[in-house]
Amino acid sequence: MLESLQQPYVQRGLIEILILAVPAGLLGTWIVLRGLAFYSHAVGTAAFPGLVLADGLGFAAPLGALAAATVFTAGTFSLGRARRTGEDSITALVLVACLAGGVILASDVFASGANVDTLLFGSLLLIDGGDIALAAVAAALAVVATLVLGRHWLARGFDPESAKALGAGSPAIDFALLALIALATTAALTAVGALLVTALFVVPAASARLLTRRVPQLQLLAVALAALEGVLGLWLSVETDAPPGPTIATLSGAGFALALALRWALRRPRVLAVTALGAALLALAGCGGSDDDGPRVVATTTEVADIVRAVGGKDLEVERLLEPNTDPHEYEPRPSDVSASADAELVFRSGGDLDDWTEELLSDSGSDAALIDLSEDLPVRLHGEGEFDPHWWHDPRNAITAVEEIRNELAATYPDHARQYTLNARSYLRELRELDAGIERCIGAVPASDRKLVTDHDAFGYFAGRYGIDVIGAVIPSITTQAQPSAGELAELADVIRREGVRAVFPESSVNNRLADAIARDTGASAEYTLYGDTLGPEDSPAATYLGMEEANADAIVRGFTGGERGCRIPAIR
Repeated sequence: MLESLQQPYVQRGLIEILILAVPAGLLGTWIVLRGLAFYSHAVGTAAFPGLVLADGLGFAAPLGALAAATVFTAGTFSLGRARRTGEDSITALVLVACLAGGVILASDVFASGANVDTLLFGSLLLIDGGDIALAAVAAALAVVATLVLGRHWLARGFDPESAKALGAGSPAIDFALLALIALATTAALTAVGALLVTALFVVPAASARLLTRRVPQLQLLAVALAALEGVLGLWLSVETDAPPGPTIATLSGAGFALALALRWALRRPRVLAVTALGAALLALAGCGGSDDDGPRVVATTTEVADIVRAVGGKDLEVERLLEPNTDPHEYEPRPSDVSASADAELVFRSGGDLDDWTEELLSDSGSDAALIDLSEDLPVRLHGEGEFDPHWWHDPRNAITAVEEIRNELAATYPDHARQYTLNARSYLRELRELDAGIERCIGAVPASDRKLVTDHDAFGYFAGRYGIDVIGAVIPSITTQAQPSAGELAELADVIRREGVRAVFPESSVNNRLADAIARDTGASAEYTLYGDTLGPEDSPAATYLGMEEANADAIVRGFTGGERGCRIPAIR
């Protein structure tokens, strides 16, 4: 049952959470006693612009987050000294400014993607030595500051007159507390993320306060609870294949409920309900998976996984990291993803920003797998705004090249199965060529003047280039869904749609369709036909396979271009 804890990436996560429990418990006590819960949550969230800068400029994420947290702390403290409004209002004002700056940077400057999402939600499975070192610094400073300034913080919060007598009248003492919280919160971003930091810094201390009022005991109990909930949460996440951050947050909430029940029961000795509650909490556990001695590889995106399965056939186990009909830009690694990467001999990635987290995943899992980037040798490569467009599979000629590379890599790695891989690839290549010819016939039957494409984001450049389609624009004018269009860009797109007589705006299955629907309503275009851009559809959809996805896209596009008068069916496609 504890075998999962032997994995190196899990052990690094355990070390990180145990170290973080020290500042979480010590500083969490002051957060709860001084009413700084909103500030502690806000400072983690306000680190967003720093994360965007770090992601966009290519330097360490904690440095960017710490810089943003420092600006937030200084702004909050400076405005708070004016005493013209409440502390919560001041915190909210500075938080909004930081978040607005982060959104502008992410949307209009860097078009940041999955790296920022991972840091917003955290992952204890991607901890490295730098994260552990930063956590250790935060823990050491929290211990020293608590010993030196603890009495002053307590006095300034509850007895200002006594604080002056103790020599704690300087506002700098409060600033020291806020700065330490900012540093510790920043150190926890990789572990639990900016949006879940409250689970580590507030909930354990709040639970401890239900059970004791004396500050030393409260701090020790808060540290113990943070450590216990963190370790148990990480273990549960590995056993149940759930994201570590949310699992720890959920367990922290359960711990608070247990503490509340315990306090209530202690006042009523004959009540034994708390025993059942504790047993239920400890019983939460999952079971591990099974071993397989056959060839086993990992594929990142849904499209790549489907193509690899087609070549590998029944004798090849393919572990897919991304789920169908989900935005790959919002990927967060699960324990099974890290474990699969650690055990695999080959990892096939799609390339570009869709799965640029793959190298970090392999490094942190300790994997020795060969990483095959299928985007490197494509016959057709497009670039948008200087960036490589990663949606190469929308041109079947690229898929043909990918199949040939997959076949060669599999045959070289598993020579006993090479003949079967060759046969499978030959059959699949024939289907790809039939798909390409069929789509070309369907699109070619539409007058060139009607082939005007507007999509949710710039994901169909390859498809358009292959089949003679004029791309008029995109609701999100970026190759990543993480960007956000400005009001001016939306107005300009609406004008172009009206001027060009575009008949349809095509939403995408994995992207929120509200903006596409709004543009369609404002321009009189249809938004009835949905495309599959970044991901395959679910198993019960016509786009559950790569072949089905491309046929479904062709059918939707033809129907949109012709006002529903014509579709596209390719009989040879299975």
